[in-house]
Amino acid sequence: MKKVMEASDAVATAVKMCGPAVIPMYPITPQTHIVEKLASMINDAELDSEMIPVESEHSAISAALGASAIGVRVFTATSSQGLALMHEVLFITSGMRLPVVMAVANRTLSAPINIWNDQQDSISERDSGWLQFYVESAQEAFDTVIMAYKIAEDKKVLLPAMVCLDGFTLSHVFEPVEIPEQKKIDKFLPNYKPIYKLEPKKPMSFGPIAYPDTFMGFKKMQQDAMQQSIQIIKKVHTDFKKSFGRSYGDGLVETYKTEDAEYAIVAMGSVCGTIRTIIDEMRKQGKKYGMIKIRAFRPFPEKELLKVSEKLKALAVLDRNTSLGNYGALYTEMKAVCKGAIRINGFIAGLGGKDITPQDIKEMFELSEKNELSEKWIL
Repeated sequence: MKKVMEASDAVATAVKMCGPAVIPMYPITPQTHIVEKLASMINDAELDSEMIPVESEHSAISAALGASAIGVRVFTATSSQGLALMHEVLFITSGMRLPVVMAVANRTLSAPINIWNDQQDSISERDSGWLQFYVESAQEAFDTVIMAYKIAEDKKVLLPAMVCLDGFTLSHVFEPVEIPEQKKIDKFLPNYKPIYKLEPKKPMSFGPIAYPDTFMGFKKMQQDAMQQSIQIIKKVHTDFKKSFGRSYGDGLVETYKTEDAEYAIVAMGSVCGTIRTIIDEMRKQGKKYGMIKIRAFRPFPEKELLKVSEKLKALAVLDRNTSLGNYGALYTEMKAVCKGAIRINGFIAGLGGKDITPQDIKEMFELSEKNELSEKWIL
């Protein structure tokens, strides 16, 4: 069934079809439509789930952690300052290896006060041990929520996952979404069966104290799980394609017209739709442009990115975030991956909801053809 719906509704519909038992929630713009829709589904008996209204985002992620620890499927959502307030518990959730799935409707961080879109909020949590997926469309958001549960709950992974969709720019946009039958979702995503859980009949501790002689071992296990998730993401994506007929590159990286491209833009999120349009336009003028869309920022797909960029003359890296005092996060990651093998140009754009226009995209391509830029702000 195909239905025109808001991207937030698409996320909520996917969550409903995944059947979480517990949904802790605290409303914050622009993610509020997601949990409002889920609340309506529960109220209308479309979803058999316990929604927990809490007093803050810190409490929301804490409740999600507790629910996941008793062995049930959990969902929550947040944005911006709400995600920042979760910071402490994000590390605890991943350290306890709890496969919580959370939608992040990306919104900038204050100050000055701003409720519009960039990706500073989730990028600021890149080191918290969560898988991070960035989506371009309502359909991709729907599909990625379902895949995120299957990836996070895999016994070789057991890490929480963020599904990041641009606030307002995508979260409040209406698009056609293909919704599969529930029985197909159930076949693809079986009931969650945890290896360990809190229960009175078999007591155990989650997240106990680790002394200096053991703490690094736990962190290394998380790192190993992140690295193992690369293959799991690919496998789950392949299985999803077989089951539903839709695909996004290899699940980690998706390319557009890079086969014969000389120059390409690396980007994440909804701006990729604008970039596709500009590439089509410039191709008619003989420009061999392409795009590399990163779907998984964590784990960072180093080998996959090297493979798709090895024949290019230069890369333009578009960041909707910045590390003040250094460069954009995606630019610094790409520089580390390529190790000087290809010319890389960094661009900061779209902060605080500023439009990234077709002319901005053309400028990035044109500057990449001419020289190497450590970083340019597109103001």
